[in-house]
Amino acid sequence: MPAPHDAPTTVQLIEAVREFLEAEVLPATGGGLRFHALVAAHVLGMVERELTLGAGHAADHAARLAALGQRDDAALAAAIRSGTLDPHDPALLAALAEATRAKLEVANPGHLG
Repeated sequence: MPAPHDAPTTVQLIEAVREFLEAEVLPATGGGLRFHALVAAHVLGMVERELTLGAGHAADHAARLAALGQRDDAALAAAIRSGTLDPHDPALLAALAEATRAKLEVANPGHLG
């Protein structure tokens, strides 16, 4: 489906602001302002990655939950707590590892290495 908005896209706008903070603001500031600019750049990176990867992550997560017979994360947690799902089940462990990988892809991909 074609997008209703012209370029730049939301992701491109966020990327431009993040790059400005990283290239112009961070090198020119210090102390508390530098710290807050660094946090802002990090947050913009997370938003950028979530916008880019979010739909695929959501579909993959829904498929993993369905394969485990669960409708959402709360139901999954309840099934683990109640013993309905074996916490050592390789399929469960693989699903949890993939969910964690997807979260890190958005939050801080550097931790995946």
